[in-house]
Parts: sequence; C-alpha cells; structure tokens
Amino acid sequence: MNDLAHIVANRGLRHVLFSFTDLFGVQRAKLVPASAVAALAEGGAGFAGFAAWLHLTPADPDVLALPDPASLMVLPWQRDVAWVATDLVVEGQPLEQAPRRVLQQQLKRAEALGFEFRSGVEAEFFLLDPEQGGVADRFDRQSKPCYDQLSLMRRYPLISELIGAMEELGWGPYQADHEDANGQFELNWTFADALTTADRHAFFKVMAATLAEKHGCGVSFDPKPIEGLTGNGAHLHVSLWQGGRNLFHDLAGEKGLSTLAYHFLGGLLAHARALCALTNPLPASYRRLARASTSSGATWSPAWISYGGNNRTHLVRIPDDQRLELRLPDGAANPYLLQAAVLAAGLDGIERRLDPGPRSDANTYTDPPAPGTAQPLPGSLEEALEAFAADTILQDALGSEFCSAYQELVALLPARGGGMRPT
Repeated sequence: MNDLAHIVANRGLRHVLFSFTDLFGVQRAKLVPASAVAALAEGGAGFAGFAAWLHLTPADPDVLALPDPASLMVLPWQRDVAWVATDLVVEGQPLEQAPRRVLQQQLKRAEALGFEFRSGVEAEFFLLDPEQGGVADRFDRQSKPCYDQLSLMRRYPLISELIGAMEELGWGPYQADHEDANGQFELNWTFADALTTADRHAFFKVMAATLAEKHGCGVSFDPKPIEGLTGNGAHLHVSLWQGGRNLFHDLAGEKGLSTLAYHFLGGLLAHARALCALTNPLPASYRRLARASTSSGATWSPAWISYGGNNRTHLVRIPDDQRLELRLPDGAANPYLLQAAVLAAGLDGIERRLDPGPRSDANTYTDPPAPGTAQPLPGSLEEALEAFAADTILQDALGSEFCSAYQELVALLPARGGGMRPT
C-alpha cells in the first residue's frame, strides 16, 4: 500500500479523498492529508457504518476503508487533491455488503470462466435552477429539445469543462449532447473494464455536481426529476472479452453477435424483473419506465421484457455487432451494483445456455407485445423487490449478506417517499 504514498508524493498532492459508495449510491469520504496517507493506506480510514447507508448498527465495529491506488484520480478542478476508491473491511474481513466488493466478486466469477467484463455507461443528468427548481435554462423550451444546438452551446462553459476534465483523467470522452428532456444532457466516454467504468461513473456524479455548482446550476441524476419530461437513464453497454478479443462479436451470428452473447442476453431477460430492484432502485424509477408519454412524445425507456435490433423501445438493444445495450437502468442506480447485477444475470445465462427467444423489430410504444409473448416490467419498487427476493439464482450469485442488507434498507424507501436518496 506504500504505492499510494509514493504516488501522492510524486504528484505533489496535499490531500486524498478516501471514498466509498454506500448501498444507496451515496459517495462517502474522508479527507486525508498527504502526511497521513502512508499510515491510513495500510491501516484504513475509519468510518461508523451506521452513519452511512450500510446495514450496520451503532454497536458494530468501525468500517475501515483501504484505498485502491489504481483507482486514484486527481481532481481536475482542485489539482492538489485526489480521489481514490476504497475497499471496506471490518475486523480484518471484507464487508460483503459493500457495493464495490459485490462487483469484485462477480468479476472474479467471470475471470474463473475465462471472461473479462467490459462496459460503458451513459449517465444522463438534468441541470436545474438551485433556487427556483425546474430547468436552469429558461430558454430551453423546445417540445423536442434533443440535440438542440443552441441549448447545448449555452451550457458550453460547463460542458466543455467536463469534457476537458475527462480528457485530463484519460477517460477518452468522445461526444456530448443535449438529451430528450429540457435541461437534460449526456457526456459519453470510452468503455473500459467494468471496475474502472464503475469507479468513473461514481466519480462522474461528484464531478458533474461540483462543476455545475461552480457554474450556478444544480445537477440531478434522479430517474424522474420533472414530471412530463423524459427521465434520466443510465444505459449500460456490455461485452465479454478474452485475450484482447471481443467474444460477443461473430459476423456469422445473427446481427453479428456470437452464441455466447445471446446466452448472456438470455440471462438479462430471465432476470429482468429482479434486476429492476438494483437498476431502478427508487419509487421514482417506476415513473420513468414507459407507462405514460412525455412532452417529446417518447419515454425512451422500456416497459416490456423484450429485445430488438437497433431499436430503442426494447429492454435490450443490439446497436451493432460488438455489444448489447441494456436500456433498463436509471440515474439512481448504484454504479457498482449496476455492473455486478448485470454481470451476474448474464453469466447465469451463459452457464445455463439460456435462449433469449426471437428478436422483435416492433415499436413497442405503439405496438406492444401480444398477450403472453412478453412479460411487463415491475410497476413499482415493491414489485421489483418481490421479484428480487424470489430470484434465488441472482440472490445466490450476489451473496446472502449483500442481498439481505440491500433489501432491508431499500424496503424503507417507499414509506419515506424515497427521501433518503439525494437527487
């Protein structure tokens, strides 16, 4: 762990944020001065787990956060400070409910099967007026504002700073756009191994909020910040690799995808209702899923457990011959649990050689599946949690300690209106 102290010294850093993401996706951190990094890198920064959204009590021992030096990112807006993801332990043992640990366990499972899981995420967000609420840009009023150039360029100072920050961090950003709702934006960066993508996704939420505040805006990744407008998705693009080769790609296969890819897809469909408890973890998540139209004319979110080709009305889209796109997740999804749950479902599909069935090319918004041909997605968080509790395969894969902790905490959300989660 002395590597972290060397990195800090070599880069002239004054402080390091030892950070972890709790079960509700909230970033928690302690600011550690450079002089103490070596000691805390070895012994861990101490946290009272009950004070964050972890399923612990005030009587439990300290949770110690051990930093992963490979995850270190220097804050582009505060270059004498770095952020580092940590792994949580209690009395020398990994905290199995910790979201980063849950993902790491699934990655080990994939590795044992000879696979490397790579992914990319589309983190949509709203820019809001911090004083009045609503969209921050009063001129952003088009009924179909997607790709609106003028609204995009009015936010150029912020968007360009975010792009520059990602370039500085080496993420490989390649485009930014105004999304389908007024005040909604998206920045895309290059896919990577799933743990790196999850770390970046977690950091991006902090970075977007910090830089937006600098420019006088509030940020919301909430699934449905404004009724009547399209909600925030977090579409996940996935593939499995081996020795630098994309195992999903097969030009001889349907849509250029391999049998392995279709088995993975079969797992996603088989576990879709249970996945919602993790990919759509708020009561508001079920106001985003395609139950009613929006001012733009489409929700761009699925309502049915189905897949199509390059068709954005389905749960899974096949955009090309390289990957699958899961359109289910929303902006409230925990960056680590999102990756872990999707991988667990996909690996089950591979292990059981599940068949996803025939592809649908229908526009499910205007031509929904015939009765009995496709299941609907859950209509509420309670329904999703019931599906998750009943899915013993997914529960076994993700681990009983995590599943028990998650279900007990998330079950409290409807009674409290989802207010425990930040927007």
